[in-house]
Amino acid sequence: MYKIKVESGFSSAHNLRGYKGKCEELHGHNWKVEAEVTAEEIDKTGMVLDFTFLKAKLNKILEGMDHKYLNNIPYFKKVNPTSENIAGYIYDKLKASGIKITSVTVWESERARATYYEK
Repeated sequence: MYKIKVESGFSSAHNLRGYKGKCEELHGHNWKVEAEVTAEEIDKTGMVLDFTFLKAKLNKILEGMDHKYLNNIPYFKKVNPTSENIAGYIYDKLKASGIKITSVTVWESERARATYYEK
């Protein structure tokens, strides 16, 4: 098996609905995002997928989240913008773009992260 990963990031604000604690208040994060792709074989150039291509697809998604209030993004009007749901959202967007994504991890701080992947 082969595995590649790219990292990027974005800054945004959000607040958690139905949560009792500090995070129910409006606050922001400088999110770090990692997208992972795995494959059993590599192509004739020796790659799972071109890093530049994967990073461009990821950055296109993150552009729509950067310097935004996440609760105002249509998806997050219905789904609480938790780290877990943000990872799932990015995963689904990458998958919809045709990438055979394995997992997406988002860090809301240096010590707190959430990963989404499918079985």
